[in-house]
Parts: sequence; C-alpha cells; structure tokens
Amino acid sequence: MSFRFITKSIHAYLIDYPVAIVLIAAPFVLKLGQSGPVAIELSVVVGVAALLLAALTNHPTGLVRIIPYWLHLWVDRAVGVVFVIAPFAFKFAGLDAWYYWVLAAAVLLTTSVLNAPEEPVATRPELGRRAAG
Repeated sequence: MSFRFITKSIHAYLIDYPVAIVLIAAPFVLKLGQSGPVAIELSVVVGVAALLLAALTNHPTGLVRIIPYWLHLWVDRAVGVVFVIAPFAFKFAGLDAWYYWVLAAAVLLTTSVLNAPEEPVATRPELGRRAAG
C-alpha cells in the first residue's frame, strides 16, 4: 500500500489556498510573537507568497499557469526547510518555535513523503485513446 496519495489535484484544491490562509491568520489567532514580531511577520509573508505561488502554478486552481508544478513543490520544500531553521535563526521560543517546527514537518511530509509522483505525459492512457480515435 502506497502512502503517496497527494496528487496534483488534491494539492491544488485542498492544500494550497487553505494553507496560505492559515499562514496569514494563524499567527494572530494563536497570538504568536512572544519571541518577537518576526514570528508573526514570517508566517504572514510566506502566506501571501503562497497565495501568489498557487495562483501562478500550472495546476487545476492556478489562475495564470506559468510555474510548473514540480517547481511549485520544490518551493514548498524550501519553505519547509526555512521553517525548520527559523526558530534557531530568529531565537524563537515556546509556541513561536513549535508553530514553525510543526509547519515544517507538515510541509515536508506533504510535499515529499505523501506526494504522489506525476505520471509522465507520454505514458498517460488517455493519450493513446485520443490518438487512435
């Protein structure tokens, strides 16, 4: 049984925009910032960037589809790494640190371990049927 079930469509419809909104709102709801304003600002900036990335990605919910999905995933993974490092770099403590570590784990798990590989275009069965028909 494969645990790699997060397809491009699932990522587009259920992850991108909701996560971006959570990144923007959660610091205020959770009252982050005990370690300093960067704990709030980093999440909000990444949330706004995530909205932009989702809107520009070539997937079902992309508005202007200019960024390939594989690049979108690598940007997500880079954000995960930044979230691992941020508590150390900015001396976050308590909830501020745990917020970023939990997000990092979720992002890296979602984009690496649970991400279903895309099927190459040349091997998709519907292409053969179209060509034959």
